[in-house]
Amino acid sequence: MTTPEPQHDSLEAVATEVRGCVRCDLCKTRTKAVPGEGPANAEILFIGEGPGLNEDRTGRPFVGAAGQFLDELLAQAGLKRSECFITNVVKCRPPENRDPLPAEIAACAGYLDRQIALLRPRLIVTLGRFSMARFFPGESISKIHGKLRNVGGQLVLPMFHPAAGLRDPSKRTALIQDFQQIPLALEAARKNQAPPPEKKQSDEEEPPQQLTLF
Repeated sequence: MTTPEPQHDSLEAVATEVRGCVRCDLCKTRTKAVPGEGPANAEILFIGEGPGLNEDRTGRPFVGAAGQFLDELLAQAGLKRSECFITNVVKCRPPENRDPLPAEIAACAGYLDRQIALLRPRLIVTLGRFSMARFFPGESISKIHGKLRNVGGQLVLPMFHPAAGLRDPSKRTALIQDFQQIPLALEAARKNQAPPPEKKQSDEEEPPQQLTLF
């Protein structure tokens, strides 16, 4: 009996599965699922929270007002959107743009895990508290935004969501400042000069110091 050839995963395979996904009830209200987009060799992976109205209509991430602001932030930091991979923790729009539910995030977690494994980005930038919580559960985004951390060998830079910057001038300023750090963080990753992985501390030990290059 011939052993079947092993199936090789790919970003397009993930996208195809996402477009037909029925793992949670968001599939009942979506127009189009939004797998994410970008080159397979992207060094930077941006992870937002969930698609909005415009994303639901087009099937593309960050194409509404928050997406336009994201494009501005990238340009100010000397980055090109076409060189980055952009996705969300949930791939379908929550009704009325409500926060994604834990069960919905869990249903999409496998897709995001596969995207990270396939991309192997030098740097992950989380946009918003729900994507931040995937790497830093229990943390406050107001305390750790803009601070580069090494999570099990993966560099992660948490930031506010661009939509928050459109609503709050102070967060807009923070986003502009935090985005300026991305080229420095990426250069550090290329030279292996990033902070070492954080170690989990026991309840009796002192908490780790905040890690940052800047």
